Order: sequence, then structure tokens, then C-alpha cells
Amino acid sequence: MIYTTTYQSPIGELTLASNGPSLVGLWFENQQQSCNNLSYEHNEHKLPIFAETKRWLDLYFNGKQPNFFPKIEFLGTDFQKLVWSELCNIEYGTTTTYKAIGQKVAKQMNRQTISAQAIGGAVGKNPIGIIVPCHRVIGTNGSLTGYAGGINRKIYLMKIERIIGL
Repeated sequence: MIYTTTYQSPIGELTLASNGPSLVGLWFENQQQSCNNLSYEHNEHKLPIFAETKRWLDLYFNGKQPNFFPKIEFLGTDFQKLVWSELCNIEYGTTTTYKAIGQKVAKQMNRQTISAQAIGGAVGKNPIGIIVPCHRVIGTNGSLTGYAGGINRKIYLMKIERIIGL
């Protein structure tokens, strides 16, 4: 069973999803990869993980770097889980590139390379937006490439973290 709740953020309503003990999803409203696409039955429910996640989001949207993370669990392929784990290593207020993530994942898989497109595909399916910071991934040339929540939201999140100027 998957449980859901909502959170009103400054950049739109967020849907949070949990399997009970862990957060398994966090999406913007109307985001293509959303809880509506989960193949699990889900119900609106109050859970401690939701209260903890909302506290994290409150701090974050108030411009503070949270000093804790809600417990998360990735539901995806082994490759996606490797990529999403790498996203968790991107420090607050910094960026990395698809290429850099590809190099790290390739090393973990004992491969020479993995295409930036494969990495981009996995990043684009990140089920736990904001907390798993796919908004911190940019193109090798410094471009602000796509973001499942929309480029304007990516810019907003980067401004909160002072990655780009206000």
C-alpha cells in the first residue's frame, strides 16, 4: 500500500508518497512522473514520515539548509537506484553534470562509460524531487537542462540554494 498527502509549496502543490516508514515519492502537481502513475493502490493518510518531510520542506523553502533527511526508499530499476543515490551526494548549494554522474555510476558498474543520455533518463525519472536534488544537475556546458518540474521551478530551487543569483 502506498499512502499520499499534499504539501503547499511556494512553487505549487507537492504530492508526497510513502510505503509507511519511508518516503517513496515527491512530485509537483501535473508532473508527468507522479503518484498517479504508480502501479500501487494509494490512499491519503497521515504518517510520521509525512510530518518529517513537511518539516524538511518548510526549512528548505525558508532558505535554510535542513540538517536531516527524511527516510527514503527508491522504487525503480537497479540502474535508476544507482543514479538516484549519486544525486543524494550532490551537496546543497552546488551543481554537478550528467557526465560527472555518468562517470561515477560507470565506475560502480565496472564499465568504461555510460552515456549522458542514459543518466539523463534516470535523473528525469527521479521519484523524490527536491530532497533527492536532481535540480542540481546541469549540462556540461553549464546550461540549465530540463527538469521534470519545469525549468522555472529548477531556477527557483537553485535560487533558494544560492546556486544562481536572486
